[in-house]
Amino acid sequence: MSFQATARVILRQSALPVIKHNHRHHRLSALRQFHTTLPKMTVHNLLTKDAFQEAVKNNNVVIVDAFATWCGPCKAIAPVVAKLSDEERFKDVFFAKIDVDDLPELSQELGITAMPTFVAFKGGEPGGKVVGANPKAIENLVTSLL
Repeated sequence: MSFQATARVILRQSALPVIKHNHRHHRLSALRQFHTTLPKMTVHNLLTKDAFQEAVKNNNVVIVDAFATWCGPCKAIAPVVAKLSDEERFKDVFFAKIDVDDLPELSQELGITAMPTFVAFKGGEPGGKVVGANPKAIENLVTSLL
C-alpha cells in the first residue's frame, strides 16, 4: 500500500473532527497540530555609544561582549554566548556585543584591554568582568547577577 493510501485509511479511521471548507470535507490531521515555542533570545549588536547607554539603562542585567572582527577567540566564543542567550534561565538578561574597532572611546571607558572581554551590568552599575574566551567563567558571571 502506498503512503497516500495508508494516510487516507488512517484519516478515515481517525476520530478527528471534519471541517467544511469550500464545499469539501477535510479532517484535521494529527500531524498538523500547532504548538508554541519559546522565542529565541538574541545577542544584540550595539553600534553606538547611545545604544549601549540605553541598553544599560533599560535592562536590569546586561552582558556586553567586547569583540573584534579579526579576533579568533571572539569568533570561537560567539556561538557559546548565543546559546546562553537562548537559555530560559537567562531570559531576563540582555546580551549585547560591541566592536572595539568601531567604538574605541566606549571600549576605553569600559577598560577593555584584550578581546574578548565580557562586561556585566546590573541596575546600571558594573557587575563584573571576564577577560578571554572562557565559557564557564562567562556563565558564572551571568549566573552571579541573577
